[in-house]
Amino acid sequence: MNDLRIPLIRDGLLSSSSSSDRSTSLPLKGLKVLDVGCGGGILCEPLARLGADVTGVDASEENIKAAKLHASYSPSLIERLRYECTTVEVLSACEPEVYDGVVASEVIEHVANQPQFLKSCGDLVKPGGSIFLTTMNQTRLSYWLAIFAAERIFRIVPEGIHDWNKFISPDKIHHHLERENFKTVSVRGMTINPLNFRWCWVENTSVNYAMHAVKAIRETR
Repeated sequence: MNDLRIPLIRDGLLSSSSSSDRSTSLPLKGLKVLDVGCGGGILCEPLARLGADVTGVDASEENIKAAKLHASYSPSLIERLRYECTTVEVLSACEPEVYDGVVASEVIEHVANQPQFLKSCGDLVKPGGSIFLTTMNQTRLSYWLAIFAAERIFRIVPEGIHDWNKFISPDKIHHHLERENFKTVSVRGMTINPLNFRWCWVENTSVNYAMHAVKAIRETR
């Protein structure tokens, strides 16, 4: 999925930042990015390679240990990578409006209190900054493909890993983010090619989709 996520995040951050230079090998230099639910750091490291100062947070101590171990094999990234075992709700109270970009990829569909989760993510974003989400829509098609087929028939993922009742539509996310002073910039469908297992963009958002929203800049008087 990084083939889609990295360009989405990079281009989204560059489009709303005046301090970055896309012509360099480190186009995200000087930008602070938070990866929520970072797992083993599979998204954090590529963003750090683009120059961003990346913080990865995860509620699992084992995931954080794995991320730190993997990062240790790339000494050049150490100064741009920080991992913490915590939640976005806790972090938002300590670091309000610190990040140019907050990423929550394949996370919100596992969260019990989704409105609070989105609020906490939004609180961490600077005015003018971005939030990026990838998740699954709550449709009949998403149930048949993501749960019935992927979990029970083809066993691509462990059975029970998803709860269809926690899948969420782009409209609901848009509604929650709008209340936090965000404007939706794009919603794009994603799908995986079953022949080569590569992700690609599609127009249909009824199963997997990515969303980019930007926090409004406060007016000065």
